[in-house]
Amino acid sequence: MTRLSRRSFVGAVALAPVVALGACSTGPSEDTAAAGSGASTSAAADAFPVTIEHALGETTIEKAPTKIATVGWSDQDVVASFGVVPVGAPAITWGGNKDKSTDWFDAAVDEIDPDAEIVRYDDADGVPVDEIAKLAPDLVLGVNSGMSQDEYDKLTKIAPTVAYPGAPWGTSWEDSVELVGKALGQEDKATQITDDLNADIDEAVAKYPELKGKSAAWIWFTPTDLSTIGVYASTDLRPQMLERFGMTEPDFVTKGSKDGAFSFELSSERSTDVDADLVVFYVEEDGQVEKLKKDPLLGKIPALKDDHYVGSADNATALSMSSPTPLSLPVALEDFLPKLASAAEGKPAS
Repeated sequence: MTRLSRRSFVGAVALAPVVALGACSTGPSEDTAAAGSGASTSAAADAFPVTIEHALGETTIEKAPTKIATVGWSDQDVVASFGVVPVGAPAITWGGNKDKSTDWFDAAVDEIDPDAEIVRYDDADGVPVDEIAKLAPDLVLGVNSGMSQDEYDKLTKIAPTVAYPGAPWGTSWEDSVELVGKALGQEDKATQITDDLNADIDEAVAKYPELKGKSAAWIWFTPTDLSTIGVYASTDLRPQMLERFGMTEPDFVTKGSKDGAFSFELSSERSTDVDADLVVFYVEEDGQVEKLKKDPLLGKIPALKDDHYVGSADNATALSMSSPTPLSLPVALEDFLPKLASAAEGKPAS
């Protein structure tokens, strides 16, 4: 299986190149890592051994893990939502903070163990197997990642490794919680996390009835080449979250989504085919929205022309939608959902 990089997944060609960055902290001692993790203390007594099937194989975890390394940008959040601090996680190089993390993850870690040390490794060019090996984890989680079969095989020589259940980068937050809960021996807590968050989502969405039934598409533009329109497909988590917020998938997205790909492109000559009540796109530079609206072809996109759009210039908030997790979704509900409601009423939001 070809490895799909997080760099291409998060923003495809629309986003600026990811800068390679090294780990931002030194590795923790074994005692500190075990204490910070707390994975074994909350596991059900009869939870192990447990076998988990996934797209790259089958993994048996013999006992409750105490040192967990994560692969992919959302697994660290899911682990932390169980009250467990991973010993290592990828550097968040798009939408992250100065520490190559996210504010919501850092807040969770502060509540679990303020003294925990977490190694941040760069995964822009692939899973850093050697760096992960230095941490001596007893479990590697990449349930929403793009690891290749070769990377998986190498990781399994370090520790039991759980990959994604279906398409790379396509695991919903609910499935991520279920899989991580099973791996940690905390399936009951996984159910609780999912039920509580779904209740929060339902409550928040109910405040914006203007979104219900509106068709919405998440698209992108490349500032240096306005000849194409990028569209995130049905299998991508972004449009799935729009649907979870009460909106519907436009026909052009349904028809263009093929072969499990997370995106497809349309020529700018087909701008009027982007027939959605509302569109969301990334804004990468000053004046980009005005440039798009004035473009003789792209300016014909109905939602753009009629001011029913969110031109997202806040990468952190956008990340809460592109990598939805139990920790990031409260941010999406507070910050992104109101922007969608504003756009639905013809008041563009950024």
